[in-house]
Amino acid sequence: MSFKKDEDTDELGALMNLDHSTVLQEARVFNETPIRPRHSRLLLAKIIFLLYRGDSMSTTEATNLFFSITKLFQCKDMSLRQMVYLTIKELSTISEDVIMVTSSLMKDMQPNSEITYRANAIRALCKIVDPSMLPGIERFLKSAIVEKSPNIASAALVSSLHLFKDAKDVIRRWSNEVNEALNGKSLSQGPSFFGGGSSAQNQVVSSSKIVQYHALGLMYAIRQHDRMAVLKLVQSFSGQNKSSSWMGGSSPMLRSDMAHVLLVRYAVRVMENDSSLLPQLYMLLEEWMGHRSDMVSIEAARAMCQLKDVTAKQLTPAVNVLQQALSATQKPTLRFAAIRTLNALARTHPEAVQPCNVDMEGLITDSNRSIATFAITTLLKTGNEASVDRLMKQMQGFMAEISDEFKIIVAEAVRSLCRKFPGKHSVFLAFLSGVLRDEGGFDFKRAAIEAIMDLAKNVPECKEAALAHLCEFIEDCEFTKLSVCVLYFLGEEGPLTARPTVYIRHIYNRVVLENAVVRAAAVSALAKFGVSPVADPSLQRSVRVLLKRCLDDRDDEVRDRAAWALRMADGDQSLRDKYIRDDSTFALAVLERKLVEYCADSAAAAKGSFSFESIPRISRAQEEESRVRARMENMDAVLTGTTLSAPSASGRAVGGSESAEPGTPGLGSGAAASGFMDSFEQQAQYASKLNAIPELAAFGDQPLVSSAKPVELTESETEYVVRCVKHVYESHIVFQFDITNTIPEQVLEQVEVVMEPEEDIEGVLQPVLVVPITELKCDQPGTAYVAFEHTDPETFPAVAFGCTLKFIVKECDPATGEPEEGDEGFEDEYSLEATDISAGDFMQATYIPDSHSLWESLGTEGEAIETFALASFDSIEGCVTKVCELLGMCPLESALKPKSKAAHQAVFTGRWLGRTRAVARTRMTYQKGAGVTMELAVRSEDRNISQLVVSAVA
Repeated sequence: MSFKKDEDTDELGALMNLDHSTVLQEARVFNETPIRPRHSRLLLAKIIFLLYRGDSMSTTEATNLFFSITKLFQCKDMSLRQMVYLTIKELSTISEDVIMVTSSLMKDMQPNSEITYRANAIRALCKIVDPSMLPGIERFLKSAIVEKSPNIASAALVSSLHLFKDAKDVIRRWSNEVNEALNGKSLSQGPSFFGGGSSAQNQVVSSSKIVQYHALGLMYAIRQHDRMAVLKLVQSFSGQNKSSSWMGGSSPMLRSDMAHVLLVRYAVRVMENDSSLLPQLYMLLEEWMGHRSDMVSIEAARAMCQLKDVTAKQLTPAVNVLQQALSATQKPTLRFAAIRTLNALARTHPEAVQPCNVDMEGLITDSNRSIATFAITTLLKTGNEASVDRLMKQMQGFMAEISDEFKIIVAEAVRSLCRKFPGKHSVFLAFLSGVLRDEGGFDFKRAAIEAIMDLAKNVPECKEAALAHLCEFIEDCEFTKLSVCVLYFLGEEGPLTARPTVYIRHIYNRVVLENAVVRAAAVSALAKFGVSPVADPSLQRSVRVLLKRCLDDRDDEVRDRAAWALRMADGDQSLRDKYIRDDSTFALAVLERKLVEYCADSAAAAKGSFSFESIPRISRAQEEESRVRARMENMDAVLTGTTLSAPSASGRAVGGSESAEPGTPGLGSGAAASGFMDSFEQQAQYASKLNAIPELAAFGDQPLVSSAKPVELTESETEYVVRCVKHVYESHIVFQFDITNTIPEQVLEQVEVVMEPEEDIEGVLQPVLVVPITELKCDQPGTAYVAFEHTDPETFPAVAFGCTLKFIVKECDPATGEPEEGDEGFEDEYSLEATDISAGDFMQATYIPDSHSLWESLGTEGEAIETFALASFDSIEGCVTKVCELLGMCPLESALKPKSKAAHQAVFTGRWLGRTRAVARTRMTYQKGAGVTMELAVRSEDRNISQLVVSAVA
C-alpha cells in the first residue's frame, strides 16, 4: 500500500480528529460480505489510534468490537491479518471472553500457514491466554522456541518472557528448549510437533542473532534465583569452561552483540559482590573490552567504571577504550556513550579521566550539544584552576541551545567546582547569575539557586554578592517555591552580614507585591532579622514596624505569622532560640504516620491532644543531606542511563500472599537506601505494616522506639532464605522474620520460628505471641513474628537467641504450586543463625538541638566513660560508622566524615526508649598496626542509662 505525501498528510489529519462514537459506528463494516481489506485495515488503524490516545472504551463496546474483528480471520490478506493481530492484543485487556479466539490463533500457528501469521499468532495468543491455560499450549510454545524461522522462535521467546511473571513454574520447565535456541542446536530428531515427518529443517535451529539475544534474556529470568546456575551460564559463554560446554561437546558462542551486552551485565550482577570472583570478573571485562563490537566494548568499559572499590590501575583499560571511542567522528552515539560514562566516572575518580582531557576539549564544539555539554562538565571536574575561565566562557555560549536536563547537569558541575576552586567564586557567581536571567524550567532554576546558596555558605568572601543575586532573582521570580526557598535562606544568612538592611528592603517588597504564600515566608524571614543576637536596637525597631504593618494583611496566615513574630521579639532569648532559631525539624515520615493514626482513631481525641514528644527530630543539615543524596541518585540515573526503582512500601501479608519481583527493593531489603533520613521512612513503613496485623495491633498504642536494619540469618543460595528485623516498643520487642521458600516441589505450612535465649531472661523478657505463616509457596515470601514482653522496666538485657525454623512440608505440583491431595505432610525444621538484643536497640536516634548546652547541663552526675582498644579496625571512618550502628544514636554534623586519618571527634544524640535524652562523645586516634583507640563518654539524665549505652560497644 503506497500513498502520495499529500494523501499521507490528509489521513494523518483525519486520525487526529477522530470521534469515538463515529469509529464504533463504522466498525459495522466488519460484518459485511465480502470483506473489504483496505477499508477494514484503515478502520483498525483508527481503533488502535483511539486506544493509544487514551480514549476509554466500556467493556461491552470492547467485547462487541473484539468479536466483530474476529470475523476478519476469513480474509487471507496478509496486511489486514497483521492489523487484526495488533488490534486483538490491544482489546484483550478490556474485553470479555477473549479466550474464544484461541482456535483461530491456533489455526494460524499450523505449519502450512505463513511465517508472519505464525509469529504474530504466538504473540497474540500469549497476550490473551490465561496463566492457568498455559499448560494446554505448552507444547506449541516449546516447539516454537526451537523452530527454524527466527520470526517464530523470537516471538515464542519474547512471549515466554512476558508470561514468566505470572507462570514462573511452567516456563522454568522449558529450560532445555531455551538452551537449544541459545546454543544454536536442536535436540529433537523426530517429527515436528507442527506436523510433517522427519525434517532436516528442524535439525538446526535458526542462526539468527536476535533469537540468541532473546533466549539469553529468558534463560537468565528462569535461573536468576540460582546464583551458581547464572555463574555457570556466564562462564560457559565467556569461554572459561573450555573443557565442557553447557550440554557437552564444544563450548558455545554468542554471535549476537546484544546478547553479549546482556552477558556483561549478568556477569557483573552475579560476580561483583563475591570477593573471590572479582579477579575473574576484572579479567573478563578486560577481555570483553577488546571485542570487535563497539557496543560490547563500551558496555564492558562502563561496567568496569561502575564497580565498587575499583582502583586507578584497573580503570586504565576502560579509560583507554572510552578514549578511543571519543574520536569516532562518524558515530555520534558511540561518542555520546563514551563521554557520558567518563562524566559519571569523573565524579569518583577524576584523576583516572584526566588523560582524556585533550580528546574531550575537541568535543566542546561538537554539533551534538548533548555531547558538548557532557564534555565541558567532565572537563570542569577533571581540569585545573587555570582552565576554569576558558571552560566557563565556552559553556555560556551554548546554554540556550541545550535542554533543561543538561542545564541541570551543568549547574551541578558548577556547584561541585565551587568547593574545589573557591578562589574562582567570582567566575562561578557571574555564570550562575547569568543563567538565572535566561529562560528555564523549575528544576533548572532550582539547581542554579542551590548552587548559589552552596557558594554563599562555603565561601565567605562571596556571601554578600551571592545574596544580592538572590535578591535580584526574587524580584521577578515566576516560581513560588523558589521564592520561598530564597526568602528562607535570606532569613538564615542575611542577619549575619555587615549590612542586613539591604536585604530587609528586598524581603519587605515581597510582602507588598507577592501572593499569600510568599508573603508568609517573607514575614518569617523578617522575624529572623528582628530576633538575631547580632542585630542592633535600631534594626530591631525597624523590623517591628514592618511586622506591625503585616497585621493588616488580607491573608490570615500572614497576619498570624506577624503576630507570632512580634510576640517572639518581645520574649526572652531562650524563647527565640526555641521557636525561631531552632535548627531541627521533625522526621516527616514518622510525623505523617502519627497524624494519620491519630485522625483515624475516633477515641484519640478523648485520650488527649496530639503529642509531639514521640516524634524523632533531625537537623536541617541532615534533611538537606537527604535531599542532596536523592538528587545525586537522580543525576547518576541521567549520567549512566539507568532508571531508579522506587522502594516498595507494601508489606506482605502474613502467609505470603504477595510475591516480590526479583531485584525490586522491598521493605527491609538489602537494597534499601541507607541514610539517617531513610531509616525513619522505613520505620514508618514497618509501623504501618505491624499495625495492620491483628495480633500485633495492640502494640500500636505504644510508640515504636526503633526498627533495626535487616539481618540475614541464612545464605542467599539456601533452600530457605530468612532475614530478621527487630522492632522495639516501649514494653515489647517484636522479631520479624521474612522467609522465602525456594524449592518449587514443596509447599510449607504452619511456618514459625522458635527462639531460645542463650542466657536466663526469666522475669525480664516473657514470650507472649507467635504469628506463623499459614502457607508458604515457592518464591512467594511470607512473614512470621515472635513477640516478647519486657516485664522488668529497670533491666535491659543484652542476650543472643538461637533460632530454628519449624514447618510442615507437603509435596506439590511445581506447575500449580498446589499440594497433592491426601498428603498430610511431615514436620521438619531448619537451623538459622542466631540473632540478639543489644543496648543500642532501646535507643531512638533523634537529633537534639544545641547538644553542647545539653552536655553541660547534664553534668558529670549522669556520666559514664570508658576507653576501648579496637585493634580490628584499619581506619577511623570504619570505626566511627560501626560505633554509630552499635549505639543506635543520631550522628551530629560531620561525625561520620573524619577530616583526619589520625584523629577524630564525634558527637551522637538520642532518646532512651524515646524519652530520656542522652549525648555521647567519642575521641578516636588511629595508629597503623595498633588499630583505633577510642574514648567513649556518655551523659544522660540517668547514670544507669549512660552505663548501658557504653556497654553497647563493650
